[in-house]
Amino acid sequence: MGSVGMSADQLLNAERYQFITVLGGGSVENFETILDHLLAWDLLNWEEYETVRSPGQLYSSSRALLDMVMCKGARACELFILVWRQVFPRSQFLGIELKDYEPPDETDRSAAATQSARTLQRCRPSVVRRLHGRTAAALLLLHGCGHFTQYECDEIQLPIYTPSQQARKLLDLTKGKGDDAARVLLEYIESEPSPIKSVLDNARLKYQEKLSSTLAAQSRFLTNYAGTENMCLEDVYVNCTLETTDTTSGGGRLLSSVGLHDIFGSEGVFNRDADVVLIVGDAGSGKSTLLQRLQQLWAMRQHFQEFTFVFAFSCRRLNFIDGQVSLKMLLFEYCCWPDHHQDEVFQYILDHPEEVLFTLDGFDELKLQFTEQVKHCSPTKPAPALNLISNLLQGNLLKNTRKVVSSRPNAVNAALRKYLRKEFALKGFSREGIQAFIRRRHGGGSGSDAEHILHFVEANPAVHGLCHVPFFCWIVSKCHEQLMQGGEAPAQTMTDIYLLVLDHALLHCTHHAQVGDDILPAHISTIFHLGKLAMDGLLSCNYVFSASQLQEAQISEEDISMGFLVQSRSFSRVRAATRNRNYEFLHITIQCFFAALHIASSEDVGESALSSLFRAREKETSTCLKSAARIERFSLSCLRCGLQTDRRCKAMFRDAEKSNLHITASFVSGLLSGRHKHLMHKFSGSPRQSKKSKLVKGYMAKGIEKHFLSIPPAVRDEKKSMHALPEFVWWIKCIYEMQDDDLAKQAVSNLEVDHLKLTYCGIGPLECTALAYVLRHLKNPVGLQLDYNSVGDIGIEQLLPCLGNCQSIYLRANNICDRGAATLVEQALGCSNLQKMALFHNNLTDDCAENFARLLKHKDNFLALRLGNNHLTATGAVALAEGLKQNNSIQFLGLWGNKVGDAGASALAKALEDNTSLIWLSLVDNNIGGRGARGLASMLKRNTALQELCLEENSLIDEDVQHFAEGLQNNTSLRVLKLSNNKITKKGMEFIVSALKHNVTVASIWLGGNQATAEEIEEVTKAEARLTF
Repeated sequence: MGSVGMSADQLLNAERYQFITVLGGGSVENFETILDHLLAWDLLNWEEYETVRSPGQLYSSSRALLDMVMCKGARACELFILVWRQVFPRSQFLGIELKDYEPPDETDRSAAATQSARTLQRCRPSVVRRLHGRTAAALLLLHGCGHFTQYECDEIQLPIYTPSQQARKLLDLTKGKGDDAARVLLEYIESEPSPIKSVLDNARLKYQEKLSSTLAAQSRFLTNYAGTENMCLEDVYVNCTLETTDTTSGGGRLLSSVGLHDIFGSEGVFNRDADVVLIVGDAGSGKSTLLQRLQQLWAMRQHFQEFTFVFAFSCRRLNFIDGQVSLKMLLFEYCCWPDHHQDEVFQYILDHPEEVLFTLDGFDELKLQFTEQVKHCSPTKPAPALNLISNLLQGNLLKNTRKVVSSRPNAVNAALRKYLRKEFALKGFSREGIQAFIRRRHGGGSGSDAEHILHFVEANPAVHGLCHVPFFCWIVSKCHEQLMQGGEAPAQTMTDIYLLVLDHALLHCTHHAQVGDDILPAHISTIFHLGKLAMDGLLSCNYVFSASQLQEAQISEEDISMGFLVQSRSFSRVRAATRNRNYEFLHITIQCFFAALHIASSEDVGESALSSLFRAREKETSTCLKSAARIERFSLSCLRCGLQTDRRCKAMFRDAEKSNLHITASFVSGLLSGRHKHLMHKFSGSPRQSKKSKLVKGYMAKGIEKHFLSIPPAVRDEKKSMHALPEFVWWIKCIYEMQDDDLAKQAVSNLEVDHLKLTYCGIGPLECTALAYVLRHLKNPVGLQLDYNSVGDIGIEQLLPCLGNCQSIYLRANNICDRGAATLVEQALGCSNLQKMALFHNNLTDDCAENFARLLKHKDNFLALRLGNNHLTATGAVALAEGLKQNNSIQFLGLWGNKVGDAGASALAKALEDNTSLIWLSLVDNNIGGRGARGLASMLKRNTALQELCLEENSLIDEDVQHFAEGLQNNTSLRVLKLSNNKITKKGMEFIVSALKHNVTVASIWLGGNQATAEEIEEVTKAEARLTF
């Protein structure tokens, strides 16, 4: 920032927003420390101090304080900056160059203090430090001398106040008690030894070192089944696509990609008073690994060093904390114990909450529905652990600590959203991310295994789409030998990939087995036992299993050695005392897969349970709310004895977590498909398998039909459209897992719409594969709208099979790059039905322009191309212009929000002089000035088709408008000209008024937001009613 050379008052005025942001967004302790110094230096009087001292309104108080200081002159501003430098770490200077001003001396202050009360005020900062932790003793003395009542002593020592705040309240109350009380307090302070600050700092640093060492060890390796290898996180970690919402843009809701290092930045903040950063993503998208990486970067001192302490918690394991705990117990006993000075370290945390970061992984697995009903504000009073977490998130405990919470989307309710500072969506691997992960995983280098695997993956679109999900990508890289030897039926679906994992694990634990050997029969009982455990765990929302629960499920050590169950670090002190080991499935999707195996193969699970699994989707269920105590006692008895089991399962499906049932149902669909019929007969030769398959197909057909029946009739003169919900996408995915063409045809046989909207439906490459599989069977072409999803370049590949059945495709804000655009254009050239494309708000550059130019040259029925808010410059516009010269079909061209400039605008104008089809052109916000305006105005003299030209938010001045006025006099087609938000004055508007006297075709000219006064606007509007402001 340009702060060098500014005086202190100029600096505070120029950087006012930054100072208020840091002060208002910081801790109460920092704010009150600044007030202490300003009081001591007589920069604030007591009335002013009382005015700005409002801990609940830090931003308002910060503004008021800054106003007071700036009104007191340059010297006051210098002292404010001086104390700022003392209070805030250098990392919070926000790039502002702060000079080191001289502190005040005795001559700067009023007469030398002779009274004890004056001395307490003059030395207030040091007095607060010396009273820290000794307020109770001082109050006991003052009460004994009759200066304070017991009520006043109790009020000062309320647990809602930190020791520093208690010290300040004591000083404030002492001021009103007269000089005798002040003298007693001063004598007590002088008689007590000063705190040994170096010892406390040393204890803090030692605890920080221990905590970082603990987190470094915990975050070093990634969990892998069977312990067959140690994957070092640093060696294999690859950034996933992380998107945040930018609501500051005048254009509306935009998505932007950010890096992990930016999650605490200012971009995307929608509630600056809140402290929670939420990261949402589907199962397998890499949420836990991202938090593990964050913890590792802090522990290794590579990033996030603005935090002194980082406390990492797993919500799954928090469910098993027994009894009530205090905040201190939660941090020290269940995270990391300070070897020395526990009270002092905890007090430092209370006094400096802005230096503390909590990470909470898996909020969707927390056995708690977030609510504001149960308040808990005391850091020392015990409460149920889940209540502590709830109040931490609300800020009732340790306000101003940062919390990073990961969750699947469905678990975040409206009550929690009130406390979100910002939200990110984790969207999985990009194409480059897939390449980087596989190369890191297999050593990279030309001719290596990595290149062979990548070649196979990129040559198989279905597998490539699956690899977009990081956990699936790991499976593919782990099981590549079996995958590349897939024979006649290569892996296509999520179910196929997980069966590969099963095959790989069985092969690993079977001596002398080779790839291709039939080793499944020897392990049927193990798979059956794991399936029972997995299913009952899902039904009771249980993901951690004790030794007794494993024993009841008949899980042996040999079963555990397969590697699908891994040891879980439990937070239960009871279990620790009995030395019971606790286990969990390697990943939640692995648990869902084994539950699906049980449902598909067990005779105990019949029609009633299957119906509940697929039809319970109709009733929304919240994230499971069972208490940890109830889950602790869950029993496997419900999975025994036939019909009774089926009925109980049906009842329990209603209480299970919906997102997990979705995954399980998808796996059931895949396992009951015809391609796995032979495999499933190995589990059970019963003919009920075929019956189950027919039942599931029937549920899918009816589920899709129900969506179609809910479509309202079309409005007269409008196309009939269906806005599909995420439920529809889930049915489509289940159909894809079935891999049944007849079922896919039946599913869309009754879809009679012109436009299919799937905006905000979480559509990624995996969903694109399923959509294409079903929509390719449409009888009639539709408009497919996929705005605000995560299609990306990989998703474009997956959509190609259904592109021929699309009249139009809308892909706004889908993180599509030039490669994806090139793939789309190549396919579109062969699709006679496709006539419209919308790709605005993506990451397109000039490199894609040649492809779109080729589309314009060779596709003679193409109607609309919208490429707004990308990164096109004059180079791209010139390329598009070449395509336009040979096109006489396009009617709509949108290039708003790019930077084509004068050269680009001139090239487009030249190409359109003789064009007879384009009726709408948008060049809004393209940095167009004089030369571009002359070209466009000249085009208007010759063009006979264009009806609307949009040039808002450019750099047009009066001389440019004069050229447009000349063009309008010779134009007979243009109806709307938009020139809002330029630099046009009344003079330019008068050119337009004169031109319109000779033009009867123009309906309106937009001129709002230019440089004209209200009186001038009224004058030109009276002269010409077609001007719009």
